[in-house]
Amino acid sequence: MNLEFELNFLCDILKKCHIRTGIISPLDKVDSIIDPRLGSIVSFDTEMTVQKTVGNLESNTKYKLLDDFKLQYIFLKLPVLSEKNILTLGPYLSFPLSSKDILEVGERIGIAPAAQKMLKEYYSSVPIIPENDSFFSLVDTFCERIWQSPSFAIVELNKNYGIPPLSIDTASKGETFDELAANITMMEARYSFENELMRAVALGQQHKVSLLAAAANDQMFEKRVADPVRNAKNYCIIMNTLLRKAAEQGGVHPVYIDRLSSKYAMKIELLSDTKSLPSFMKEIFSSYCRLVYKHSMKNYSPIVKKTILIIDSDISAELSLNTLAKKQGISAGYLATIFKKETGKTVSEYVKDKRIDHAVYLLNTTQLQIQTVALHCGIMDVQYFSKVFKSKTGKTPREYREAARQNLTV
Repeated sequence: MNLEFELNFLCDILKKCHIRTGIISPLDKVDSIIDPRLGSIVSFDTEMTVQKTVGNLESNTKYKLLDDFKLQYIFLKLPVLSEKNILTLGPYLSFPLSSKDILEVGERIGIAPAAQKMLKEYYSSVPIIPENDSFFSLVDTFCERIWQSPSFAIVELNKNYGIPPLSIDTASKGETFDELAANITMMEARYSFENELMRAVALGQQHKVSLLAAAANDQMFEKRVADPVRNAKNYCIIMNTLLRKAAEQGGVHPVYIDRLSSKYAMKIELLSDTKSLPSFMKEIFSSYCRLVYKHSMKNYSPIVKKTILIIDSDISAELSLNTLAKKQGISAGYLATIFKKETGKTVSEYVKDKRIDHAVYLLNTTQLQIQTVALHCGIMDVQYFSKVFKSKTGKTPREYREAARQNLTV
């Protein structure tokens, strides 16, 4: 077994999920576990060792710790002959904390009022991992492999363990607490998340966007007004604008961007609560990423870009090679050559695929007659339409619609 390879693989995955990892020694100071962002807000006894914090760890055992901040950690003893043989995962949350929860944590710990806002900001950056998340299956599989055993113990560390904050004198803490520095740290974390998300969208990296979306929660946006719903809408508007720019950087023409942006502008104003915000934000992220993946024309020449725009702007129009070439004042032969070279398809194949895609959309979302669907897709002969549709989907339009309806009723 190549432990180093598997360990690096696990850490790389968790890093993409924004979950902190570390490989430490039992005699290391406790600040090796503490998230520096939390350490900028709350004082800890940094002379305390990891061993004193979590006790003596045994092999073949996964240790779970819930601390005074409701933050969770996992500790594993690695089978390596080295002082640094403890793998730490976390902190993370099992569920989003409400403003009430955070205020109560702050009161119990003795957080100065000046730092309370920073504490909220910090929680907004902590990944949320529900108990049934695949993250735990990944960690458990790693445990089975490193200990070469199909079973291992799981220990919940009790209240005698943890990383207790030092007692905080509100007045003296207020004198030494650098609110500006802490605020900048939290702001940088939020901007870093947004920038990473924009890069992933611009590159059409759907897998990475899914990982980033999993880290999003309803506390990630700054609370600028008293109404939580208005706050949610404001943040969605900001993200819609940022993602528009990301899609543009990804080579998507404004025609496509505007359609999606307008769609979400209307959806945003219909938000009525914050409960659905995480799933809604995930939908926005994924939709923009798919837009780039599907419509990026970054590597296309101006002629091919314009040809695609003409086709996509009205799929029911006359879209023969000669017509498309004539609209651009070029020869049909030149257009055919450059289009095939850059897209990998002939103009005819591209148009046919787009028409069938549009037909699938209409069959799924409307009750239009099959003949009418064919007309909307620019095909006058309904029998030819059925033949082309079946060659691509394996079903006639009628069979496809009936199968779709049955799936909806199951």
